[in-house]
Amino acid sequence: MSKKILVVDDAAFMRMMIKNVLGQNGYEIVGEASNGQEAVALYQKLKPDLVTLDITMPEMDGIQTLKEIIKVDPSAKVIMVTAMGQQQLVIEAIQQGARDFVVKPFQPDRLLEAVKKALGDE
Repeated sequence: MSKKILVVDDAAFMRMMIKNVLGQNGYEIVGEASNGQEAVALYQKLKPDLVTLDITMPEMDGIQTLKEIIKVDPSAKVIMVTAMGQQQLVIEAIQQGARDFVVKPFQPDRLLEAVKKALGDE
């Protein structure tokens, strides 16, 4: 049974890149969101095994989105996807319950490693 993943990023190109890497490696992309509010609603509806979450988004940023998802499901598995130079936000995200982070532009292997680690598939 493949693991279900929700991809959240305000950039359609990044969502496509993440979906391609994960899809080619046997993961099922059950949904995608371009902002935090969509992400929280989809999380509740789809109950994915993992969320890849962009930190910088309009309306509700990744940190706030992470807090909302953890409120809904304290055992949620979330990986933050971040641009270079956002170490402080990454630290805050990890403190709020994110399992790992990947820096954009990411290497496919690094994304897969983070996903496998967060899902316990190593």
